[in-house]
Amino acid sequence: MGNSQNRLDGEADGPDSNSDKSVNFNSFKILRSIGKGSFGKVCMVQKQSNGRLFAMKYLNKVSCIKQNFVENVKREISMLCLLKHDFIVNLWYTFQDEEDFFIVVDLLLGGDLRYHLSKHVLFTEDDVRLYILEMASVLDYLKSKCIIHRDIKPDNILLDDKGHAHLTDFNVATILDSQDELATGFAGTKPYVAPDVCQSKLGKSKGYSFNVDWWSLAITMFELLRHKRPFKISNETTVEETMEIFSEGRVSFSSTWSQALIDLFLKLFVLDGSKRLSTYSDLQNHEFCQDTKLENMKPHFIPSNKHLNYDPTYELEEMMIESKPLHKKKQRIKKQRESKRRETNKPEDPNNKQVDNSNNMNDENHSDLFITFNRDLNDLKPDEDLSKERCQTY
Repeated sequence: MGNSQNRLDGEADGPDSNSDKSVNFNSFKILRSIGKGSFGKVCMVQKQSNGRLFAMKYLNKVSCIKQNFVENVKREISMLCLLKHDFIVNLWYTFQDEEDFFIVVDLLLGGDLRYHLSKHVLFTEDDVRLYILEMASVLDYLKSKCIIHRDIKPDNILLDDKGHAHLTDFNVATILDSQDELATGFAGTKPYVAPDVCQSKLGKSKGYSFNVDWWSLAITMFELLRHKRPFKISNETTVEETMEIFSEGRVSFSSTWSQALIDLFLKLFVLDGSKRLSTYSDLQNHEFCQDTKLENMKPHFIPSNKHLNYDPTYELEEMMIESKPLHKKKQRIKKQRESKRRETNKPEDPNNKQVDNSNNMNDENHSDLFITFNRDLNDLKPDEDLSKERCQTY
């Protein structure tokens, strides 16, 4: 259930036992572009040694460093190194070259929930029951690791080819020292941010805890069913305005919904986080999910396998607009390295002025900014933590 690893026919499960210790860009065949974000793009790749398919996110070093984004990348990777779960988009490899940082993760061929909303898929209560239980199992797991995701929304829940949901994008997640500690920073996508986070931002509370993710999950599930969110909040809405909207407490439920589902939403849309339903066991005991065992549930909505469930414009942009397309990287890097070797081997000319290389974002002077990871060498049981040797900065 929830198997997100894709491979060619005849490939065995489990880590790549014949893999070299060093995984780099040349270890993969680039297949096509499938997404992009503020700092990077995502492509589908195939591992040369065993034919397994992955999603590879690559982030331009210059952009990351100039915009002080490197610490965010390091924090996200350091968390993903510690995680392995059936319903998380799991990390497999990280590496870098002169131009980019690379993060290789599970490939989910079913697309994200935002994509399916844009295609006007009519999700049912049965769909929501499965997704909310799968995400609840993830949230309980993250709490055991003292991690708050802080950005649950349709864009960050991906479906595999069988229709199971997987959580991704830990870019703004935070890890606490203990389950009793409170987070204080304002983070997330405003229409999905919980009242607890807003109260902390306004200085009206000491902070917030893991239950903020359950509010965001409730907003997401509501949106799947109604194709609109329960509160009229946008990214432009101020925190003060957001709290006023929450305080009014006006939520319109569909007359076609079961009373059990409506009651569940009422237990999730609670302003006081300490009184909000926020554990997997409480969810299982609620009438909406009673007598359902996650391991026995099968998805009702199965994403199409006749096409990739991603926006095709990503591929067109990569081929026609991108100034440094990924499929030409090998030749580009080879030329850069040859040029560098020639410059290094030139006899020193005392009459030449020294060149300022402070903005030269190459692998040598920024290798300490990134974390390297290889799950093939460090494959774990789902609840086993990584030792320091398995996830290290170099």
